[in-house]
Amino acid sequence: MNAHRTVRCPTCGASVEWTPQSKWRPFCSERCRTIDLGAWANESYRVPAVGKDDEDEAGAPAPDAEK
Repeated sequence: MNAHRTVRCPTCGASVEWTPQSKWRPFCSERCRTIDLGAWANESYRVPAVGKDDEDEAGAPAPDAEK
């Protein structure tokens, strides 16, 4: 028996077989893959930043905060 796993396309929700023959997996097509890539490029997907605004990435106080 050769049962393949089926996943949903993240863009349109269509069923996609998870096999090496599924060229665009986890997407159903190049179109859905391109739509998702465009969303990343437009910064539609974001991770919320948590932290103090007066510190830079290294954790040191910003130059304005020293005054």
